[in-house]
Amino acid sequence: MKNNRDNFAAMIGRFKGDGPYLHDGDRVMIDAASGTFNLPFGYTHPRLINKLKEQIERCAHLSSAYTKPMAENILLQLQPYLPTGINRIWLRDVSGSGAVEGAIRMAQKYTGRSGVISLFASHHGQSLATATISGNAFRLANFSTHIEGSFKIPTPGSVLAGAADADGATANVIDELEDFFCYGSSGNVACLIMEPIQGNGGNVVLPVGFYRQIREFCTRHDIVLIADEVQTGFGRTGTFFASTGYANALEPDIIVFAKGAGGVGIPTGGILMKEKLDVLAAYEHSNTSGANPLSLTALHETIAIIEDERLLENVQHHEAYLRDALLDLQEKHPLISGVRGLGYMFGFDTPSPAIAAQAIDLAAQQGLIIRGSRYGKGSAIKVRPPLTCTRPHLDDIIQKLDRTFTELERADHPLQEAI
Repeated sequence: MKNNRDNFAAMIGRFKGDGPYLHDGDRVMIDAASGTFNLPFGYTHPRLINKLKEQIERCAHLSSAYTKPMAENILLQLQPYLPTGINRIWLRDVSGSGAVEGAIRMAQKYTGRSGVISLFASHHGQSLATATISGNAFRLANFSTHIEGSFKIPTPGSVLAGAADADGATANVIDELEDFFCYGSSGNVACLIMEPIQGNGGNVVLPVGFYRQIREFCTRHDIVLIADEVQTGFGRTGTFFASTGYANALEPDIIVFAKGAGGVGIPTGGILMKEKLDVLAAYEHSNTSGANPLSLTALHETIAIIEDERLLENVQHHEAYLRDALLDLQEKHPLISGVRGLGYMFGFDTPSPAIAAQAIDLAAQQGLIIRGSRYGKGSAIKVRPPLTCTRPHLDDIIQKLDRTFTELERADHPLQEAI
């Protein structure tokens, strides 16, 4: 038993964070993926860590009966960053999956309908229900569930990936959506849910006109529009929420958030909605650890740090620099194409999932953490540094990406045989 304890201590003690850097015992790596996109401050942030230490010495858990006033305080913090009309908050989750399910329940109870419209290649969570509405069917090969009235629609081409006719693609998708709704749904649709930028689908930046037409469609048919900002929220795209920046034409009825809301990886999730959608009783959507004091402390302090350290301005200031550096890599390396993104949320394509996987492995050897798309079944690579990163950090990331693809493109590299 003692050996087992010693082994565990050695394993977990091997890892240590330092802002955007991860020490794993043998090497130091800069994390250009922000963990699993949930570390906007990197692995450590002294101010937030101290607040969490203070709280855990007081208590780590309270019944949500005691934490509701804290949730209201957080709503006041968030109010300047919210779309017009969103003025209610629901903080009973510790994950994006849970928050998405809560948002769907709100829409179903409000409308009296059940169906969920979502997009091909979308990602809305890990639970059975949220996997069911996500646009990656391979994840459901061994499982079965169904939400009556639900269907998925195609995703228009990425406007920042050089789509030849983004407006035409958008018009076609909206026409198909109307057809699906009129001929295939029996009108039993409660909500439409979409990510302003499709994260796991390959960092797909949708055309602005698509947001506007989706909003018009939902208004026309009295459908609740949910913006899944689990990945795009809390400054990732250069505005606090994408729904008040690049995707402001979406004008959502509900915003779902998680991931970056915990600052350094503290699990927290929540729902922001219009007053008319504040319809759930406490027992209709809850979680044992939801609204716990650690999550609330992390959430409150994360908002304050984003403001005090002017991190939105930092991302906006460096966005063009990061984009141009990635475009330069695209010009230099034939294995890189389709650079696209906003803020500190960029991606690019490689020729195949196998090449993407090799690039990720080789980058790790170079001291760089990057992530792929669609659980390894996609060919895209995502570059999403912590919001605290400045130009020297970005230079480090770009240099290591350059070395990675230079190695992959060497004439004697085994990869060349597969191309």
